[in-house]
Amino acid sequence: MPEQSNDYRVVVFGAGGVGKSSLVLRFVKGTFRESYIPTIEDTYRQVISCDKSICTLQITDTTGSHQFPAMQRLSISKGHAFILVYSITSQQSLEELKPIYEQICQIKGDIESIPIMLVGNKNDENQSREVDSSEAEAMAKKWKCAFMETSAKMNHNVKELFQELLNLEKRRTVSLQIDGKKSKQKKRKEKLKGKCVVM
Repeated sequence: MPEQSNDYRVVVFGAGGVGKSSLVLRFVKGTFRESYIPTIEDTYRQVISCDKSICTLQITDTTGSHQFPAMQRLSISKGHAFILVYSITSQQSLEELKPIYEQICQIKGDIESIPIMLVGNKNDENQSREVDSSEAEAMAKKWKCAFMETSAKMNHNVKELFQELLNLEKRRTVSLQIDGKKSKQKKRKEKLKGKCVVM
């Protein structure tokens, strides 16, 4: 059981050039960079709501190459949730996720309770599509994880991807919304709290 710290750690894996950093930067900073700059490992922080208190969503953007197996293992063992990114324009990038997924299973053991999203990025480049969404959906089903297609460039499904990932977390209530608004039902419950009822 990972220690219940104030951090909620999400690790982003995928082959080089599939748009991992673009997705993370689009989500955290709202920016998109046209040029490709390979990542070794970057960590971004975003404040989110967690079990009704505020915590930090820590997003680790990993290297796309497999030069650092020790770093990869460490990221997996520390991660609470995983985003596996491939590019819809590259069948190879989908294949490269298989060993990573297997490693997550190996290190984490019971992955049924771990939020994992399979993400097909670059769905703005439909004309160069190599991976059919039905194929990726079938893979996600086999892996018992959620699936979504995104475009970091067009900002399509980026926020939804992170929200959906947090929705998959069953052990804690994690959300991107920190508006502190309580639902009517909760408010009513709290109003009723502390009142005695004589039977």
